[in-house]
Amino acid sequence: MFETPAYAARSAAQPLEPFTLERREPGSHDVSIDIMYCGVCHSDIHQVRDEWGAGIFPMVPGHEIIGRIGQVGSDVKTFAVGDLAGVGCMVDSCRQCAPCQEGHEQFCERGASMTYNGTLMDRYTPTYGGYSTRVVVDAAFTLKIPSGLDPAGAAPLLCAGVTTYSPLRQWNCKKGDRVGVIGLGGLGHMAVKLAASMGAEVTVLSTSQDKEADALRLGAQAFASTRDDSSFRRLRSHFDLIIDTVSAPHDYNRYLSLLRPFGAMVLLGIPPEPSPLSAGALVMGNRKLAGSLIGGIAETQEVLDYCAEHGVVSDVEIIPIAQINTAYERMIRGDVRYRFVIDISSLK
Repeated sequence: MFETPAYAARSAAQPLEPFTLERREPGSHDVSIDIMYCGVCHSDIHQVRDEWGAGIFPMVPGHEIIGRIGQVGSDVKTFAVGDLAGVGCMVDSCRQCAPCQEGHEQFCERGASMTYNGTLMDRYTPTYGGYSTRVVVDAAFTLKIPSGLDPAGAAPLLCAGVTTYSPLRQWNCKKGDRVGVIGLGGLGHMAVKLAASMGAEVTVLSTSQDKEADALRLGAQAFASTRDDSSFRRLRSHFDLIIDTVSAPHDYNRYLSLLRPFGAMVLLGIPPEPSPLSAGALVMGNRKLAGSLIGGIAETQEVLDYCAEHGVVSDVEIIPIAQINTAYERMIRGDVRYRFVIDISSLK
């Protein structure tokens, strides 16, 4: 075991503060990563404040981790010391159940080991995330960061990137498709960039009129204010696919009316309360309402490779770790364009 500087919440009622945790020595199948950058996901706030319940404290958040390999286990053939590597939302799974065998470790029947606020597969060793200077991970759950990707801009690809890439791929987004993106935040801006890179005609649907210029800069062809009822009349039956990134309560039925027959709306956000749904909104047009989580390890590697090929990274604001509590409050206000990334050198 070795001591590792970190930032942690000691309870749901306390801000994050300096903390020292113990990392295990790398085993034969492990790599040790000296962390350079860690993205800040909105789910970090939910978990640190125990808004989803079952929080394990002290909690070290962070599941958008990029750094350099510092050590490799004796049986590791896929990484070498000095390689740029990443860790996303998971650090292990049972690897034997049907979802794991199919490359969907996020749906492991035994429950995947999440990067933080969870346990290893032994079910008692807690996991700690990337708001720290080092992490030890099984090489099978470590991602290769392609050359040419800016490490800070690539960090959010390990969560926000794969979360938006996965439904676009699942619903075969392609050139000429009309794609609507609801919300232009950390997830939404990645959905715009990725859909545009696939050749889709992208429209941002947002309550914030002041984001129109950004939507167009990010690759959207159009912007529609959802505070304006005329937007719903004008865009009725317009889209092949809608990616809904919003976690605040909103009327699914209104947005479903914007789909063409056989179109799909995919939910990425989880509002705090159930949303009423009219059967007619689906039946009248054979429309589909679906959900999508993150992606498995193979799909996460796929999005990293795709983004390297197409020059896609997240728009980030790099912060020292001492500003993390302020960054959380700014995220809640929507005061970030579009992801915070911690420079972990500020912790060393």
